[in-house]
Amino acid sequence: MSRFSHFLAVDWSGAKGARQKGIALAVALAEGGAPVLVTPPDPKGWARSEVLALLGDLPGATLVGLDLGIGLPHADAGAFFPGWDASPADARGLWALIDALCADDPHLEAGGFVSHPQASRYFRHGAGAEGDRFLLPDAPSREGRFRIAEIAQRSAGVRPVSNFNLVGAAQVGKSSLTGMRMLHQLGRRVPVWPVDPLPESGSVVTEIYTSVAARLGGVTGAATKIRSYEALNDALDRIGSPPVKGSGAIDDHSSDALLTAAWLRRVHGERDLWHPPALTTDIARTEGWTFGAF
Repeated sequence: MSRFSHFLAVDWSGAKGARQKGIALAVALAEGGAPVLVTPPDPKGWARSEVLALLGDLPGATLVGLDLGIGLPHADAGAFFPGWDASPADARGLWALIDALCADDPHLEAGGFVSHPQASRYFRHGAGAEGDRFLLPDAPSREGRFRIAEIAQRSAGVRPVSNFNLVGAAQVGKSSLTGMRMLHQLGRRVPVWPVDPLPESGSVVTEIYTSVAARLGGVTGAATKIRSYEALNDALDRIGSPPVKGSGAIDDHSSDALLTAAWLRRVHGERDLWHPPALTTDIARTEGWTFGAF
């Protein structure tokens, strides 16, 4: 019998605005069946505050996967923001700092953080306009800093982008920062693994990377986005899930959420995924981890 009754995948967005077409939620039931999209309260899309409210009132024992970074690199320099006295000691302190500096930003946006005179120095804002501390003095590449979990993601055949990068379609910095605001406001209502220990019962929130699910679904090549029902159902079949109804085009936010909800149901019982070799106590409380990275 599954430890969880529901598997909820959240494809997140850091874009500006009250409602986001780029946010999609899908749920798969432990008892089986095809994953289904969760309909937003408004046809214009989800508000981040509505997702926050949903996370605070989850059904049964739900395993929630958030497609965003729940932390920033820390292990490489012994600090999130080396050289800044306000640099927090752990992930929950980081979430609190981001939320405090964004108090005037509506819709759980993060502009107040990335424009802060000190914080902005650590982010890449554009070609030739990156902060003067975006790279460490001995950085191995120009891609920016990475968490230990993101280094592990490469073993799954995906190429993560630094959470300090705010540039380009593949950037994850803004979505991660807005997500950290949400996690701070969620508080202790739901444990966030591995920042918090995995409880024996009840719901749990964790970080996911939808590309990892896509790889298990047989998606190959540099791009991991699925944009047709036919391709989505092929991937669902590979992970042992019944197909969803539909044909023709589907937006990649919905396909990401649907496939990843089914993927969570498929792999959540694999003990090794909860105990990756590189996940130490210090990494857990500072950087967090991506479920499925090993």
